[in-house]
Amino acid sequence: MTLNAALRDYLRWRATCGDPVRTLLGVIASPANWAHASLPQALQPDEVGRVLSSFTQTLRSPKRGYAVVRLALDLGLRCIEINRLQLDDIDWPHGTLTLRRTKSRRQDVLPLPVPTGKALEAYLQHERPATSNQSLFVRSMAPHDAPVSVHAIRRVIRDAFSRAGIPHGRAHALRHTLACRLVNSGGSIKEVADVLRHRSLNTSLIYAKTDRAGLAEVALPWPGSAA
Repeated sequence: MTLNAALRDYLRWRATCGDPVRTLLGVIASPANWAHASLPQALQPDEVGRVLSSFTQTLRSPKRGYAVVRLALDLGLRCIEINRLQLDDIDWPHGTLTLRRTKSRRQDVLPLPVPTGKALEAYLQHERPATSNQSLFVRSMAPHDAPVSVHAIRRVIRDAFSRAGIPHGRAHALRHTLACRLVNSGGSIKEVADVLRHRSLNTSLIYAKTDRAGLAEVALPWPGSAA
């Protein structure tokens, strides 16, 4: 709640108490809240490198954590989508990954990038505990027959950010990083919306502000500078 809203609520309460304060309500301005006013918080290439290299053998489950980050970074998967992945969602011969029960309530088949596939393969072959549970990511500590929670997946990403010296730890920054990378490599906003599986194109418009090449073409000369 903003200070303005809190002050209005206080004055309304004082009015119910009989105080003559209603005229003051009209002079409390509401701050502007423009849509897409902020920039998406994406990682720089060197930050991405530090995050990926932070999964050393000193960790309890480095291969699992590395695979989780690659899914978020390479495919833009949300933490809940990573949590819901099953073993049979990966089609190894065709190199695809199927997302079921997504936020948009549809089934999506995504191409599986080679680095992501190799990370998943390393986890499955060398680190995943033996269990009858069909969840892709399972607990590394007993009980092993339980999937990793969404909270644990967020913590994996947050801890990787911390080890890399990145102050914020929001898992969504990996989705933003993928989108910004697509835009700055020549991808359209429609392509970003398709990759991130946005139901509305308007949701992806914020990434237009990160298109450095496109913005440079439409930018006007600064007053007083050489044209």
